[in-house]
Amino acid sequence: MHSPHDPYVRVRGAREHNLKGVDVDIPRDVLTVFTGVSGSGKSSLAFGTIYAEAQRRYFESVAPYARRLIHQVGAPKVGEISGLPPAVSLQQRRSAPTSRSSVGTVTNLSNSLRMLYSRAGDYPPGAERLDSDSFSPNTAAGACPACHGLGQVHRTTEELLVPESELSIRQGAIAAWPGAWQGKNLRDILDALGYDVDRPWRELPAGQREWILFTDEQPVVTVHPVRDADRIQRPYQGTYMSARRYVMKTFSDSKSATLRAKAERFLAAAPCPSCGGRRLRPEALAVTFAGRTIAELAALPLIELAGTLEGSASETARVLTEDLKSRIAPVVELGLGYLSLDRATPTLSVGELQRLRLATQLRSGLFGVVYVLDEPSAGLHPADTEALLTVLARLKAAGNTVFVVEHHLDVMRGADWLVDVGPQAGEHGGRVLHSGPVAELASVAESATARFLFDGSPAAVRQVRAPHGRLKVGPVTRHNLRGVTAEFPLGVFTAVTGVSGSGKSTLIGEITEEPAGVGRLVSVDQKPIGRTPRSNLATYTGLFDVVRKEFAATDEARARGYGVGRFSFNVAGGRCETCQGEGFVSVELLFLPSTYAPCPDCGGARYNPETLQVAYRGRNIAQVLDLTVEAAADFFADTATVARSLSTLLDVGLGYLRLGQPATELSGGEAQRIKLASELQRGRRGHTLYLLDEPTTGLHPADVEVLMRQLHGLVDAGHTVVVVEHDMSVVAGADWVIDLGPGGGDAGGRIVAAGSPAQVARATGSATAPYLARVMP
Repeated sequence: MHSPHDPYVRVRGAREHNLKGVDVDIPRDVLTVFTGVSGSGKSSLAFGTIYAEAQRRYFESVAPYARRLIHQVGAPKVGEISGLPPAVSLQQRRSAPTSRSSVGTVTNLSNSLRMLYSRAGDYPPGAERLDSDSFSPNTAAGACPACHGLGQVHRTTEELLVPESELSIRQGAIAAWPGAWQGKNLRDILDALGYDVDRPWRELPAGQREWILFTDEQPVVTVHPVRDADRIQRPYQGTYMSARRYVMKTFSDSKSATLRAKAERFLAAAPCPSCGGRRLRPEALAVTFAGRTIAELAALPLIELAGTLEGSASETARVLTEDLKSRIAPVVELGLGYLSLDRATPTLSVGELQRLRLATQLRSGLFGVVYVLDEPSAGLHPADTEALLTVLARLKAAGNTVFVVEHHLDVMRGADWLVDVGPQAGEHGGRVLHSGPVAELASVAESATARFLFDGSPAAVRQVRAPHGRLKVGPVTRHNLRGVTAEFPLGVFTAVTGVSGSGKSTLIGEITEEPAGVGRLVSVDQKPIGRTPRSNLATYTGLFDVVRKEFAATDEARARGYGVGRFSFNVAGGRCETCQGEGFVSVELLFLPSTYAPCPDCGGARYNPETLQVAYRGRNIAQVLDLTVEAAADFFADTATVARSLSTLLDVGLGYLRLGQPATELSGGEAQRIKLASELQRGRRGHTLYLLDEPTTGLHPADVEVLMRQLHGLVDAGHTVVVVEHDMSVVAGADWVIDLGPGGGDAGGRIVAAGSPAQVARATGSATAPYLARVMP
């Protein structure tokens, strides 16, 4: 038994995911970095084992009633863990942010600002003092009654509802109306009301067009439908609904995301005329501080907001502004001073969100806990990474243990202890190759990390390609870009660089297919490939269709009369009906939260026993879905269509993923590479422009090499590749660099330098230049 003062977290027999009975000792109260190639098992060790066990112990210590209210993590597959303090996890996950979630609500800074206005604001003469809730657009007391605190109202216009005015109503001029029977019904009602449904829309009198589209009346008329001769014609009572009323009703009430999205196409969002987009009641907007309303202060970049709070007169104001400034300081320190409190959470990158949570933790004053962070340097410019290391050092200095899963070499070099997992991904990983001081990793021959961490030899000099034309973008005025014009060379590899918030994503978002020379445009982002466990690697890439055809073509399937649909877990027939093809069931526990358990009938296989009796080369459909991409490539080596899909997934470094891996388990970087692989497997004709937003996010330097080989291969084949990138080794290998900045937010939004990597590395006034110069050959 270890003493209670054992200074190590000791893990014994960890078998989560691909971990092979791992034993490892990690010191407490230091900064430990977990490294290894993508899919090697480092997250399974840090999050799936250590953090999950800390969570489980915490849940066991709380009352059963309280346990119902907390999302539970399953018990990890591990022998034992000793010396484990309570843990706080900061993962790169997107919770489901709403339009009401903002930088202010994530950091709790909005609470402090509302308190300042409530207690120390300048009120109009005779006005009653308001409590802090009255300054929140998310409460009934504060929200503008016209837009319910959203700041926007949705309106529609004739141009949106009727895009092709030369068509008649019968030909479908009113595009916003539903299709099929419901749309025909509305047209028949208009006909019965005496409107000419066969005349081109533009020729109808203005008054009629106005009534048809915008009336709130709902007249009921008897409709005599015109049907085929052999069908019974029965008159019926039909109720009219205008196009606007139909669109608004669908948008606000429909449970179907598809129908809501369709309705949204016919709506234009405009600032609320009542509050001017400021989301609050007039009483709250009448209160000022330093001569500004709370909406004006919430719209300022945080770095400016801190300056506005200087020099308060009253004691109350001074105490509240000091508290607010101390909360803003860690956010600014992490390079996020360009954000404003009213910036909506859905517009932030996962890296920005994680750093906001990290800034909040700095203020919490916790000590004696384990912080487990998931790639906090993701999406960070090298200049911001230095600030991140300072913040991690402060968490450690406050008496905490910091565990970081990370690929960034500078973060590894700044660690006290390194746990390297590998040597490769998936089945070929899951072992701890090194657990000790950073310098000692140099002697571990198997480690893929050691080569990049200690190899000081300069990169090979690459010949810069000559472009075959230029694509002019702009002038762009959007977010913090003000009339910016950029030229992207065609037929080469271009990297767009700059600190976080400098305007990189905004600039490449303006590239369209329209200009001459582009041909086809493929934008590969990091959005999930699906939002439910039913969407997976095989379904997204189209691989599953081919696999199901192979199963349906077997002798056994033919003899039983099984078609392709039998081998889908999304439709009745072949799937297990107990779990509806999910593979797990929700177990309702009296007095405890419902929990998920493998389906008792299929054991997680998703299919019914009859379907699983059909084998293809000795494996049933569930066993095939459980294969990794790498194993499947051998299994399907002689099936050309499957082999091509699998080889492109291998080419982008995803050999460790399982074919049936749910979309919900994939990181943003993995989702982006799956999309890229789907593109690569298509036959490419003509010139294509590929846009990638930080494709190396979440990638080990060894995987970056694999991915860059693919991207440079596309350029060598005559295509154009444009990447937004923070990895200086990638930037150094580009043909052209466009550097934005010099800072973030209002301090950015300009092109600071453009040219070959060697030219940009010598540019003055560029935050990127000094870091690029370090890796140049």
